Amino acid sequence: MPELGSLARLIRSKNAGPFTLTFDVMFDDDESYERVKKAGVLTRESFAALYSVPVEDVMFFEHDAAKAFKISIPRPYIQCDTEDGDAYGGQQHAPLVEIALPD
Repeated sequence: MPELGSLARLIRSKNAGPFTLTFDVMFDDDESYERVKKAGVLTRESFAALYSVPVEDVMFFEHDAAKAFKISIPRPYIQCDTEDGDAYGGQQHAPLVEIALPD
């Protein structure tokens, strides 16, 4: 089974302020984007489960014209809190890369 990381052109995470993380999953072609969209591996519910946040805290957008998914969640810790291990939020996308897509 292919993984999301092999189909997406870009998978990234970053801060959207000190209280929010945002994730982008972008594709070069319609075929890959539509495959991921139809597979249902990226949804509000799956993202909430993957990042252990309540579904109602997940802001989830599919942007067909851009061939992209945009997801935002509350940061687990406020940016630069003593418990925060990723002040810029740039390492939080890693679990997305290995999401398996059905054949």
